[in-house]
Amino acid sequence: MAAKKGNLSISSENIFPIIKKWVYSDHDIFVREMISNGCDAITKLKKLDMMGEYQMADDYKPQIQVIVNPEEKTLKFIDNGIGMTADEVEEYITQIAFSGATEFLEKYKDKTTEDDMIGHFGLGFYSAFMVADEVHIDTLSYKEGSAPVHWVSNGGTEYEMSDGNKEGVGTEITLFLNDDSLEFANEYRVREVLEKYCSFMPVEIFLSKANAEQEYETIDEADLKEDDVVVERIHEEAKMEEKENENGEKEMVEVSPAKDKVKINKRPVAINDIHPLWTKHPNECSKEDYIEFYRKVFLDYKEPLFWIHLNMDYPFNLKGILYFPKINTEYDSIEGTIKLYNNQVFIADNIKEVIPEFLMVLKGVIDCPDLPLNVSRSALQNDGFVTKIADYISKKVADKLSGMCKTDKENYEKYWDDISPFIKFGCLKDEKFCDKMMDYILFKNIDHKYMTLKECVEENGGTLIDPKDQKEETEGEEKKEEPKTTIYYVTDEQQQSQYINMFRTQGLDAVILNHNIDSPFITQLEQRNQNIQFQRIDADITESAKEEVKEEEKENFQKTADTLTEVFKKALDNDKLNVKVEKLKDDKVASMITLSEQSRRMQEMMKMYGMTGMDPSMFGTDSTLTLNANHPLVQFVVENKDNEKVPVICRQLYDLAMLAHKPLSPEEMTAFVQRSNDIMMLLTK
Repeated sequence: MAAKKGNLSISSENIFPIIKKWVYSDHDIFVREMISNGCDAITKLKKLDMMGEYQMADDYKPQIQVIVNPEEKTLKFIDNGIGMTADEVEEYITQIAFSGATEFLEKYKDKTTEDDMIGHFGLGFYSAFMVADEVHIDTLSYKEGSAPVHWVSNGGTEYEMSDGNKEGVGTEITLFLNDDSLEFANEYRVREVLEKYCSFMPVEIFLSKANAEQEYETIDEADLKEDDVVVERIHEEAKMEEKENENGEKEMVEVSPAKDKVKINKRPVAINDIHPLWTKHPNECSKEDYIEFYRKVFLDYKEPLFWIHLNMDYPFNLKGILYFPKINTEYDSIEGTIKLYNNQVFIADNIKEVIPEFLMVLKGVIDCPDLPLNVSRSALQNDGFVTKIADYISKKVADKLSGMCKTDKENYEKYWDDISPFIKFGCLKDEKFCDKMMDYILFKNIDHKYMTLKECVEENGGTLIDPKDQKEETEGEEKKEEPKTTIYYVTDEQQQSQYINMFRTQGLDAVILNHNIDSPFITQLEQRNQNIQFQRIDADITESAKEEVKEEEKENFQKTADTLTEVFKKALDNDKLNVKVEKLKDDKVASMITLSEQSRRMQEMMKMYGMTGMDPSMFGTDSTLTLNANHPLVQFVVENKDNEKVPVICRQLYDLAMLAHKPLSPEEMTAFVQRSNDIMMLLTK
């Protein structure tokens, strides 16, 4: 073939800056494109062999070689795939907008399954110019009688093509790296990028350094393979050690038998796993396989709680594994990692269009060859199909969890505290997921027994009504107030222990809701189930905890309440203090703080939106100090309101009540400790 020059068929001379700065946002992504093109070329050659249009050699081993050369500042990608003729090079390389995969699939669509290929060459090839000043292609087509082709471009709009000297079928691409990209002439940097994008490519990838010294390894001769290059044969004598026998006599005993070993050229090791776990059927995978894969991919050595293996062929092809990690929410980030693949080609982490938002707290891999990707494979095109994938993933997770609750309730309860944030977040974000999971959401009570929402309602004397059966009020119809069942809850067992003990003595129960997600979650439950309401156990004092004030005592009791209110407001220097006096059955409790459920939720909402500088009282009453008229300290205050000790007692009773309600501020805690010391000093006198 005579040497030929020409112009690349592109619509604008600015195509390369566009490729560099817009189509490919990540500088290292060219490696993925080069490897993907090589994989596609090998896949095509295999299909031609299967269809009888090409005969592969018996010893054919599909592979891609990546060779770094720091001295020459080059990076090579060599595949033994389909190769190209001169006409194909001109068509697939010089006409950027045309992808080789399109024609290939069109030609063979009736003879084979239509895999999603982005193309052996196409726009992806030009990502090489992100890092290279000049690119060479040496290729030889599989077609009988084809001549090798050499193609050169310096990244402008011109190229040169001539006869080449490549001997084997396939393609070799050489990148002459620019000064800003010499990092890619470093073996360790390239390995890092290959592991990032190509760890699970379906063709073996080998990385080597040009002109590197030969490395060797020693193996047992029995393990020698035909293609091993033997450097030296070694005979190891048996190892003997002196040991005592049963009679106490010393004798030489063989501890290691004689071995024939060989020193060979070190066998190349592929950097990728061509058969990742998610491509296998779940029945082929053991627990150990899943755990090993999890540790390898996510570098997390805490054993996951459990996992879901996704394996679907219709109506779309999707495979993957989702792991529920064990998270210490106090120290660990709750954000997980979902790695998205397309035919084992890494696309991105956590693409929200495919992965439901609530599942991004999990760790896992999802491989969907049917994804509608853009030309750079780095983003999804807008497509309703993507929504269907997300819905399917959400459904499979719900099916797994509900199935576990039905068939393995013991383990489901064991996992619940760890997985509940995921599930509750999912219920808030996905109504369909919420519908599926509602009967399998558990609540742990103060005795650490697990109950469903229905059981919680029934325990409190109510009946859970299905949201679908709750008829909306018709316009103009008088609204009927249905009685609501109250479910009490605890957010901090230690902080609220006084209230919990009171509940126990009254024979009442409460559920533990101690995660940040619980506040919006119970609000959602109340909206879905209008006949229930949640109330923290310190929102008010239940009627069963109080003694009834007799009719003849009411006047004197009111005077006592007025006196206590006046004395405490003065002692605490707080005219806005809300004071409530009750006769409590538990005479060991002197004072308590209550805060209405409405006020608490308003305060939580203010914190969520950063409105900490606003006065909570503008949205409702603040906390209330409840005093037990049956307690001796409270009676002392009433009977000795002018005593000099009363202000100290009032402040101490208030702080003790507040401590059981929430942490004191640093200033309040300092004053409380000092006052406690002063009170103890009085006992020594």
